[in-house]
Amino acid sequence: MTERTRTTVGVEEPRNNDDEDTGSLFFGDDDEAGLQPDATSKALVIAFGQSVKTLRERAEMDRETFGARIGYSAATVASYEQGRRIMSGKTIDKAEEVLRANGLLSAWKEQMDRAQYPATFQGMAALEKTAMELLMYDTFMVNGLLQTPDYMRALMAMRRPLLDDDTIEQRVAARLARQEVFDRWPAPYLSFIVDEAVLLRPYGGIDVLRGQLEHLLLVGRKRNVEIQVMPLDREENVGFGGPFIVLTRRKDGKLFLYSEVAGVTSLQTEPEQTTQAHARYGIMRSQALPSRESTKKIEGILGSL
Repeated sequence: MTERTRTTVGVEEPRNNDDEDTGSLFFGDDDEAGLQPDATSKALVIAFGQSVKTLRERAEMDRETFGARIGYSAATVASYEQGRRIMSGKTIDKAEEVLRANGLLSAWKEQMDRAQYPATFQGMAALEKTAMELLMYDTFMVNGLLQTPDYMRALMAMRRPLLDDDTIEQRVAARLARQEVFDRWPAPYLSFIVDEAVLLRPYGGIDVLRGQLEHLLLVGRKRNVEIQVMPLDREENVGFGGPFIVLTRRKDGKLFLYSEVAGVTSLQTEPEQTTQAHARYGIMRSQALPSRESTKKIEGILGSL
């Protein structure tokens, strides 16, 4: 799955003496302190950070004291308040309790969770967390949920207009965060149909492709995952119209249809569209190679590299 490319939004971070990183007292792992926001959500995350700062100052706490209470350094607190990092849901809960915010911070949790993704993908990213079933067909690249970091970087480096290095790394981290879906419980059912041509394209070079194919074989062993290959020699493929995703929401069984063409995304909820796509995917599964044959196909391509 891909996110739409956006140019960097120039939002200046607050800069004054009070907003400089203060102290080096460390209580947590800064690498786990939160992901960076996507450029399209930078202003939103800065606004949240200003709310945290206001509540902290109202509670008459300096950054060292507040950081100690929530488990992070003063420098990490500064990164939250300046919108350079996104507070996780658990950290927001801690801050809510420590600052006695009466729901003022908790109200931001859903928005902060989405802020790591481009605006055009935030709705789908939120739905992934609620999925009972995900059916995914890809024709141009390996699905984002199956990509290795090197494969992600290779794809993003090809984007036009160009993405800067910081944006690439931010989006790689955000895409990797989505892959927690494989370890979620109750486990959603994940079905991937990938066009054989995708497995032959050496995006990033042969070594990157080799690592990506090895990763497909590894993920395919999970009990809730099925990977099928649509062979090039198939004379019939009802998915010729392009890649798409059908998602079934766990709480009510509602279907959603997501697609992207030339960077333009669409999220459909009309029953006529979603049920037709669900039925079309079922036909495609019968046209693609079964899982075991697909594994052999991937192994064969890997062996030829």
